[in-house]
Amino acid sequence: MEWRLRRNCSVTPAQLGILYASLCVVSLGVAGFFWAQGATLVLPFAALELLAVGAAFLVYARHATDGERVRLMERALVVEQETAGRLVRREFARQWVRVESKGAPNLIEVRGSGQSVHIGRHLRAELRPVLAQEIRQALRGG
Repeated sequence: MEWRLRRNCSVTPAQLGILYASLCVVSLGVAGFFWAQGATLVLPFAALELLAVGAAFLVYARHATDGERVRLMERALVVEQETAGRLVRREFARQWVRVESKGAPNLIEVRGSGQSVHIGRHLRAELRPVLAQEIRQALRGG
């Protein structure tokens, strides 16, 4: 059994790259036209603007694929969390794992084997208790 919790992104990093490239072409084209007309400061400000927008797009793209994957295997509950391209994997012995949810706005805590992890960041708050209950039922074999 597996649960995938992903960020809801309307634009993929590839689409964002295409959008940024087209923005650069248009902005630098307009700035180049005015630079040729004698407005020499337009081009440096356009370049500065594109650098700032590029930095914001880069931050967005790094986190666009963030997510969590919870897998229930025969002997273990495996939680994988990806943030900005960095994957953290934790494995809990199935018979010792505890799943706790303290209400809708709180994250779900998975504890066992001397470690704990909070999951549900990419899930609406009102659905977190439902997910916690599903995981508990699956752990019990039902």
